[in-house]
Amino acid sequence: MAHNNAQHISLADIKAPLAGELDKYEEFLKQALHSESPYFNDILQYIFDNRGKGVRPTLVMLFAGVFGGGKPFSSRVHLAASLIELIHTASLVHDDIIDNATVRHGQTSVNSKWGGRNAILTGDFILSRIFEMGMESLEFDILTYVSHSIKWLCEGEVIQDEQTKTLAMTHERYYDIIDKKTASLLGISCGVGALAAKAPAAEVDKAYHIGRAMGMAFQIKDDILDYATTDQTGKPTCADLREHKITLPLLEVMKECTPQEVEQIKAMVRRADDEDIASLRQIVASHNGAERAEQVMNDFLTEAKALLADYPDSPYRTSLCLMCDFLAQRKK
Repeated sequence: MAHNNAQHISLADIKAPLAGELDKYEEFLKQALHSESPYFNDILQYIFDNRGKGVRPTLVMLFAGVFGGGKPFSSRVHLAASLIELIHTASLVHDDIIDNATVRHGQTSVNSKWGGRNAILTGDFILSRIFEMGMESLEFDILTYVSHSIKWLCEGEVIQDEQTKTLAMTHERYYDIIDKKTASLLGISCGVGALAAKAPAAEVDKAYHIGRAMGMAFQIKDDILDYATTDQTGKPTCADLREHKITLPLLEVMKECTPQEVEQIKAMVRRADDEDIASLRQIVASHNGAERAEQVMNDFLTEAKALLADYPDSPYRTSLCLMCDFLAQRKK
C-alpha cells in the first residue's frame, strides 16, 4: 500500500474534526504549565508558546472521537490529552540536557536559555504536575495508563546509551529502543483516547497497537531524515551518527555486509569525524539504505491503516488515516 500520496496533508487538515475541542484542551494545558512564581512562570510560558506540532494530543482526541458516539468530549479526554503532552514535553526538556542541545523547535532550548539546573527542575515540575492533575481529577485509570510510558521512555534512553558505547546494534535492539523511546508514547496516546471515551479494554489495546505502529513509522522517518541535507530539514545532517548512533538506514546496509565490512563501518561510527560521516552517508546512499528503511516504515503504516479500516466511517477515522499519510510525507 503506498503512503506517499500526491496530495499534501497538513496537521490542520487532520485536526479539522477537533475544532471546538482543541480550545478546551489548550486551556487544560495552560493551567498545567503555570506557576505562581513569575520567574518560573516565564520558563513554563516559554515552553507552552514553543511547543511542537501536537501530534500526540491530537491522536488522543481523534481516538476519543472514534469511540465518543458523537457527543462532546468529557473533561477526561482533555485531561488525557494534556497529560500526554506534559509527558512528551518533560521528556524533551530532559533530552536537551542529556544531549547538550541548544535548539528545540527552532528556538533556544530551556537548558541553553535558563541553565541545566533550572531545566532539570522544570522537567521534574512538569512530571509532578502529571501526577498532581491525575490524582486531583480522580481519573485514576487514565493516570495509571499514561504513567507506563514514563518508565518505557527512561528504559529506551538507557538502552540506547549502552548501544552507542558498544555499537552492538542489531535490528532487534533498534526496534526495542524506538518502541520504548517513541512508539510507546504514540501507542499510549491512542489507547488513552479510547480509554477516556470509556471504550472496552480490548478496544483500548487495539488503539494502542495502532498508535504503536504509527510511532514506529514516525521514528523510522526521523532516522531517514537524519541523512537528508540541512537545507531540507533545518537540522544538522547525520546528527545521530555524530552521536555514534546506528539507526535503520545504516543497519539495512550492514545486514548485507561481510563481518569485516561491518567492523569497518563500526570503526567509522566510533570515530565519527567529518570524513567518516561523509563516507557513511555515501555508503547508505549507494546501497539504498534510506529506501529500504522507508519500506519498513510503510509496512508499519500499512498495519495501522488495516486496523483503522475496522472502525465505522467517521471524520475521526478519516483523520487518523490522514495522519498515517502525514507521517510518511514529512520532510522535517
